[in-house]
Amino acid sequence: MGNEMPDSVLHPEGRVRAWERLGSEQFDVVVIGGGVVGAGAALDAATRGLKVALVEARDFASGTSSRSSKMFHGGLRYLEQLEFGLVREALHERELSLTTLAPHLVKPLPFLFPLTKRLWERPYIAAGIMLYDQLGGAKSVPPQKHLTRAGALRLSPGLKRSALIGGIRYYDTVVDDARHTMTVARTAAHYGAVVRTSTQVVALLREGDRVTGVQVRDSENGAVTDVRGHVVVNATGVWTDEIQALSKQRGRFRVRASKGVHVVVPRDRIVSEVAIILRTEKSVLFVIPWGTHWIIGTTDTDWNLDLAHPAATKADIDYILGHVNTVLATPLTHDDIDGVYAGLRPLLAGESEETSKLSREHAVAVPAPGLVAIAGGKYTTYRVMAEDAIDAAAEFVPTRVARSITEKVPLVGADGYFALVNQTQRVGSFYGLHPYRVRHLLDRYGSLISEVLAMADDRPELLEPITEAPVYLKVEAAYAAAAEGALHLEDILARRMRISIEYPHRGVDCAREVAEVVAPVLNWTAEDVDREVETYRARVEAEVRSQAQPDDESADALRAAAPEARAEILEPVPLN
Repeated sequence: MGNEMPDSVLHPEGRVRAWERLGSEQFDVVVIGGGVVGAGAALDAATRGLKVALVEARDFASGTSSRSSKMFHGGLRYLEQLEFGLVREALHERELSLTTLAPHLVKPLPFLFPLTKRLWERPYIAAGIMLYDQLGGAKSVPPQKHLTRAGALRLSPGLKRSALIGGIRYYDTVVDDARHTMTVARTAAHYGAVVRTSTQVVALLREGDRVTGVQVRDSENGAVTDVRGHVVVNATGVWTDEIQALSKQRGRFRVRASKGVHVVVPRDRIVSEVAIILRTEKSVLFVIPWGTHWIIGTTDTDWNLDLAHPAATKADIDYILGHVNTVLATPLTHDDIDGVYAGLRPLLAGESEETSKLSREHAVAVPAPGLVAIAGGKYTTYRVMAEDAIDAAAEFVPTRVARSITEKVPLVGADGYFALVNQTQRVGSFYGLHPYRVRHLLDRYGSLISEVLAMADDRPELLEPITEAPVYLKVEAAYAAAAEGALHLEDILARRMRISIEYPHRGVDCAREVAEVVAPVLNWTAEDVDREVETYRARVEAEVRSQAQPDDESADALRAAAPEARAEILEPVPLN
């Protein structure tokens, strides 16, 4: 396809062309939802040679896919629930992403499992981890290693001596979920999919009882158009039931939202060389290294309020701190927290009332002719979910549909990544950047690093760090707007970069500087810059205030009152 960036639909000018194409062309598959499963479905369909449109009401990964525990993992704890098939599948996907599909984004990560019970626990957990390693083949990560108490404390000196009697070190992985999801969507665009954010489905188009496409509204300017497709795939996660309601048919399954909250603390607050997994009475708690921070979570509670902006409460944060402090030598306090985020798991509603026991398996259904719904699953199994959804959609496509090949399709930035890692010094001296800065860029963009840095050719000041968020260069903000589909300040500060959870100011102190960097790329006026900065500041203020509330209702009321960057129709209406 040449080097002219075929995913140019994610450029600001490309949005106009994408809108024209949505309204004028007949697609084979229309995918609703720009989370990891929707992006994966668009990529799966496009690489089978189908004509694909992907529409997302807000931004890539703006729902669940940017608010996970940041692991691409098999789910060690699901072995206890005897979900061997799910674990094997997830570990196969972990291996694929580590080695082939996304080695620039998915990284191996050592974990410590602290042991607290004598006699039975070590052989029991060891057997589980051995099964975990064997199910996944443990090809790219070392096998488990048994540790005495002293050995475990050498790896993790920040733990209380009394909190463990020994430990087992094993490996899993860490990923920047929002960047990964956006990269899957970019890869779909690279292979010809028309991909468009800020494009909300407001109705399903029908002929008789058959769904024949969607009506969409541009959340930026209010324009409306019809998008024709032989089949529509509903990959909207926790919004599955809302889109289903537009079809006027009963769904084949219901999706329940379970809230998971994480807190982010500076790296120096916990002294450890490894991630830590802790058992709680209900589930597990992860302590995961994240750049200069630790991410600690998660909770698992029912959520029946605003799906777009789940709010963390003081009770959620107290729960996490209370549990992690039982094992830490130096307890964490609320003052140690730099960031907090809450996400919703789209669980298939089962018989059990406990959300931690609901299945993490996924399901595909055909609730109406021409409409396929996919829900459930885990972040790690997005590729398998996408394949299953497109397999089901294929029966509505009039031409023969090839089999899925995404197992062999590296995401953009993966090709050449390993060679560039070995050339870090040379790349750094060419651009005048410190090697650690080059590694940081490689782990976010892979082999697209030269495309990112080329944006500074005419604007050399873009190679300077963002003043109040110096982990990132200004050029990364410019690139997010130019090539990664970011349309608003929130898209950049919360998802293309993770400034909103990595700095105590949550991005407010650098909002104006970033807005001024992207203004020429997005053609913002001085008034646009002011509005974006003010909207972002109000969002952060609402989030911080909601995190001091005692319960979900009061936290939700505060968070929901914040202004939105995107105009949105809250209640889509079925077309007759």
